[in-house]
Amino acid sequence: MNYRKLGNLTVSSVGLGCMGMSQSYGAPADKKEMRELIAAAVDMGITLFDTAEVYGTSDDPHDNEKLVGAALAPYRDKVVLATKFGIHFDMSLLKQGKSPIVPDARPEVIRASVDASLQRLGMDCIDLYYQHRVDPKIPVEEVAGVMGDLIKEGKIRHWGISEAMEEDVRRAHAVCPLTAVQNRYSMMARAYEVLFPVLEELNIGFVAFSPFANGVLTGAYNKSSIFEAGDMRARMPQFSAAAMEENGQLLALLQKLAAEKGATCGQIALAWMLCKKPYIVPIPGTRKYSRLAENAGAADIALTSEEVAAIDAHLETIPMSAVFGILRN
Repeated sequence: MNYRKLGNLTVSSVGLGCMGMSQSYGAPADKKEMRELIAAAVDMGITLFDTAEVYGTSDDPHDNEKLVGAALAPYRDKVVLATKFGIHFDMSLLKQGKSPIVPDARPEVIRASVDASLQRLGMDCIDLYYQHRVDPKIPVEEVAGVMGDLIKEGKIRHWGISEAMEEDVRRAHAVCPLTAVQNRYSMMARAYEVLFPVLEELNIGFVAFSPFANGVLTGAYNKSSIFEAGDMRARMPQFSAAAMEENGQLLALLQKLAAEKGATCGQIALAWMLCKKPYIVPIPGTRKYSRLAENAGAADIALTSEEVAAIDAHLETIPMSAVFGILRN
């Protein structure tokens, strides 16, 4: 594993997204197995672990923070633990055709959230604290002010915003400097590349969640793939039979590059973004040791700037399906 900077924070080039251990990909994973997997990640040199207060189950809405906090307790001096505040879910909104995600960044809510997360994580200070979604009702400057206070109080070390655009980033950073922006980013979801000049100007890192477009880019799925009950991929547009047909050229490109580099499709998908910018850190999630090792190995794959540019040129011209969570760019 090698390492890079998110702002002034040093982390492994590939992190581990932990959400899927508790939700969204079928039944929650076995707790003991996930603790062992997280320990294995530390042994591989992975230092950035990502969770959130809302990653959980119907029985325990905060399951993931508890799992990750307990698993990383023996390694606190070796890792960077990131969690998030600022949303809750209202599933009744789905019946209205709306997103069930409800932003809430009122200062009193933030303060209650950070204290609860610290308790669940078993920590005195959160390494990286993200606003999970921008709240249109609360100015980002007000949120940034609270973050500055929490840093002074020793409750958090760094802060960031997830799914943010340039105006929010600039306004927030002017009040309390941001360390990272965490947005959806992959070969199939490149709209946030417009942020890169701003991040370079302000020395802010970019954390890429869903770097495999929920698994499509690993090459492990096809138009006949079936997902178990509770796996949200069954409802994602990129996994329909028609979409998998539409994405054939993209998957063929990945397979060709993987063969040339002695790598896997997933490793190429990660290496592409790692070699594009030195401040991009993907946080793929997994429940499997083999995938964990594969993802970590992507940090050692070198693509030249010419190879990255050639891939980008292909991505501009080949057909792609809609992908969950982002408008087609």
